[in-house]
Amino acid sequence: MILRGFVGPEQAGLRLDDGAKALFPQLSKGEIRRIIDWGGCAVSDVMVRVASRTLREGDELILGVMEAERCVELAYTAADMLYEDADFLAVNKAAGLNSQRTPYQLKGTVEYAVDRYLKSQGSGEPARVIHRLDRGTSGVMFFPKQKKAATHISYLLKNGEVEKIYWALVPGRPEEDTWTVDAPIAKLNKFRYGVALPGRDARTMFRILTAGRGATLVEARPFTGRTHQIRVHLVHSGLPIIGDQPYGGLPAPRMMLHCRAMAFKTRAGREVRAEAPVDEAFASVCAEYGIEVG
Repeated sequence: MILRGFVGPEQAGLRLDDGAKALFPQLSKGEIRRIIDWGGCAVSDVMVRVASRTLREGDELILGVMEAERCVELAYTAADMLYEDADFLAVNKAAGLNSQRTPYQLKGTVEYAVDRYLKSQGSGEPARVIHRLDRGTSGVMFFPKQKKAATHISYLLKNGEVEKIYWALVPGRPEEDTWTVDAPIAKLNKFRYGVALPGRDARTMFRILTAGRGATLVEARPFTGRTHQIRVHLVHSGLPIIGDQPYGGLPAPRMMLHCRAMAFKTRAGREVRAEAPVDEAFASVCAEYGIEVG
């Protein structure tokens, strides 16, 4: 939920947290301070994380109200890196975390945690988000460590030259062992995408990895990078991902979609590759269907 208000003469000169409390009395002072600290507050379109900031008449105050349970502290160390060299690093994004900052949140996102990690290593470079995973998806996320590396991997992603391998758990058993969906994707509403015209070209190859009792673990290889692409193409195949309730998936503790691996070539032709293990929740749900994953 986004709250907006303008600072009037009564709030001018107040601290940010006091002025916000006056404008939005439905929020407690503690909630307001948490929003400010987590990067969900903007004053006249500029993010502000200092509660003592003085307000001026005419300032527009915007607060992004996020559920307290989503405020999860996130930090990375060198031991958490799936891959790291002078140009790139890769982390295993956990399900339930945002890949990048939102109007509600800066802290607790993968982008912010990587930014803090780079600073801890003495780098002056920002965390550059060159690809994203949905909040419910876990797995490999790559970050370039400087601008030239960002330009290179962005070019590769745009041209389909980055290998991306996902695992998805779907109900039943697909009719074919391998199949390809080549169907355009369009935005249907604020939260959902679907196969529709006009839409953006999208192509995903699927194959069965393991068939269990009432569910199948499939591998997905997207050749384009459309929003919700794998989720939409599996729905189009009559196989909504288990745990993906917005798209009609069966209930589960998490959405059963995981970016298992990514690989690409550097300018010099060297292969860069990272592989991410699944989390306990993913493995546990698979086990309920008689599927073992490593």
